[in-house]
Parts: sequence; structure tokens; C-alpha cells
Amino acid sequence: MAFRPLPAKAPAVLLREAKPLKAIFGHAKRLGHLQRLLDSQLQPAAREHCHVASWREGSLLLIVTDGHWATRLRYQQKRLLRQLLAFEEFANLTRILFKVQPPTVQVGVKGHTLDLSTDAAATIQATADGISDPNLRAALERLAAHARPKD
Repeated sequence: MAFRPLPAKAPAVLLREAKPLKAIFGHAKRLGHLQRLLDSQLQPAAREHCHVASWREGSLLLIVTDGHWATRLRYQQKRLLRQLLAFEEFANLTRILFKVQPPTVQVGVKGHTLDLSTDAAATIQATADGISDPNLRAALERLAAHARPKD
């Protein structure tokens, strides 16, 4: 007896019908909605640093990217609590908690540019000319090739 896999379903169908996926998708939509409501009450500069993590039993947990923004938001906590209570989604909000969690994805760090003067490049090239090891010589020649062109 051969095993026949079930026919593939479209992702939209899976999200509507599969109970575990439906629950996860519903929770993600709810958090997205709460995030939009929160963003409407935050200062524009703070929006990218503050994200809704959970909402249960009257407590709103917000993830903040660094301690600086957490401190600023704690100073505004009472005002933010009052403003969020105006929304029916936050009707039983009793407290706002802040947790500092740096982003897991590193923001693209600008690579170090090598500024090498022409004199330094000439010295490195002269050193490379006197080296008999081919690997070391090639590495020194590549380094000397990074010389900054004269203006």
C-alpha cells in the first residue's frame, strides 16, 4: 500500500482552517492591532523603540529597545495609561510594564573603511617586494592596493 500525501493547500486556507495556525494568526493580528493603537499614542520618535509583547489580566507588557527609551516611557507611563484607557481594547488596563530587550538583529554596522596614505602604501609594497612567501606577499600587495588616491 503506497502512501499518498494530502494535496497541498494555499497558505490563506491553512490560516483559516488549521486550528493551531488559526490561533497563532489571530493572536498576531490582535497584537498588531494593539501595536497600532499604542503607536497612535506614542511620540513619533518612540514608536520604533517600543513594541507590544503581551496583553493579559490588565497588564500591558511593552518591549523597549534600550534603557534610555524605557526611562523616557516610564516618565510618561501615567499619561500613556490614561490615553490607552480611552480605547475599548484597553478597558481593563491597570498597569504598563516595560522590559528592555535589545533588537536581536544587529543594525547594519558600517564597515571600517581603510584610509591608507600613498606613502604607507608605497612602504607596504616595498616590503612585499622583499618577501619570498607567496601568500604573505599577495596579502601585503592587496593591502597596498587600498591606498587613498591623491586629490
